[in-house]
Amino acid sequence: MVSFESRTDRVVRRWVPAACGVLVFLVPVVGWATRQLPYDTEYEAIAYSSSTPTDPVAQLQQKIQAGEMTLQFDARNGYLASLLEQLKISVASQILVFSKTSFQTGLISSHTPRAIYFNDNVYVAWVQNSPVLEIASLDSNLGPVFYTLDQQQSMPPGFNRETHLCLRCHDSYSLTGGGVPRYILGSGFANPSGQLVSHEGWHLTTDQTPLSRRWGGWYVTGTHGDQLHMGNLVPRDAAEAVQLDLAAGANLRDLDNLIDTTPYLGKHSDIVALMVIEHQVHLQNLITRVNYETRTALFRETTRNRELGQDPDSRSAATLKSIESVAEPLVMALLLVDEAPLGGPIAGTSGFASEFVNHGPWDGQGRSLRQLDLTGRLFRYPLSYLIYSQAFDALPDLARKYIYRRLGEVLGGQDKSEAFAHLSDEDRLAIREILEETKTDFPGQ
Repeated sequence: MVSFESRTDRVVRRWVPAACGVLVFLVPVVGWATRQLPYDTEYEAIAYSSSTPTDPVAQLQQKIQAGEMTLQFDARNGYLASLLEQLKISVASQILVFSKTSFQTGLISSHTPRAIYFNDNVYVAWVQNSPVLEIASLDSNLGPVFYTLDQQQSMPPGFNRETHLCLRCHDSYSLTGGGVPRYILGSGFANPSGQLVSHEGWHLTTDQTPLSRRWGGWYVTGTHGDQLHMGNLVPRDAAEAVQLDLAAGANLRDLDNLIDTTPYLGKHSDIVALMVIEHQVHLQNLITRVNYETRTALFRETTRNRELGQDPDSRSAATLKSIESVAEPLVMALLLVDEAPLGGPIAGTSGFASEFVNHGPWDGQGRSLRQLDLTGRLFRYPLSYLIYSQAFDALPDLARKYIYRRLGEVLGGQDKSEAFAHLSDEDRLAIREILEETKTDFPGQ
């Protein structure tokens, strides 16, 4: 069993989320750190707090405890470089955010942005002079699991699972509890100290958000023609933000005139990486939602059937309908319904795009769902690569089979409703052929 240090008996950070511009107080909070999470009562089939994680960070911790490997510490970035290497996260994925959307608000500003590095399953955040690394890792059963790693050399290094600290914000589709753990990406202008100039102007971003409303509070490197975004701009207040010329932050190939990138592992905040992470986070949140809702519905009906002396595996029409209802938004997101169109070519600066594509898998014609378009849309073949993820594969059979049935209807041309009008006949055929070759459990036609 993998063990993690618990922080529920310590002085903890308490903060008030205000559109994710967070205020931090280092004070003891009596009872809060040990209170039961809503996931443990509303989703008893998940057992979020008590279940042992199996995500990539948990697997890495197990190897460290077994003496099979360790992390190397360096004076510049602590465990960061070694951790990225072990988790197979490329430095090219580096993106920089300077809004205070972290519990480490005192260390983040427009001059000292937080760096985020990611792959398909793990997100690692590094802040200059911080005592910890922030880590979020996707578990096939639990969804997002949050950790910190002390930036102080120890033998062996150990991850702290943060079951309460991070979940004060990452707790659902509201910030008040009662949903499922989620990742959060947002956009809103921030001033030089990193404070949001207007909480009303902050909004969540996904692949459906127009570029003109993305990346406020972020740095962005890359070219995108006359398409404008909110990145690279640092207004002093809300009044100045209203008058900003978005073109002033456009098409930056480097950040040399904005910040000193020397402390960071990379010199970029790649626009393609930003676009991919917005798509990925959106999909992973939906996968988690489907997992939680479906498993809970099945658990409760099984329990009810047993109490009534009926077949535990019997499924009512109402339960099947509820599973289909929660799974349909995931079907639409997988097929990038309502994706914000691009108005021209986009190119990054870090090499992230080529590294991302090279992961495959590829079909016999050399096609992959990871191939990027970056002219009119994000992907060449608009079906998310996250259909290959362990989290998707771990969805309950009823949910996954429904998703496959719906994909078959859309890709086979039986469903040509307006929602899927962005898919040409050529798109549908190519995606279906790629899936049939590369996704072994996808039913052929």
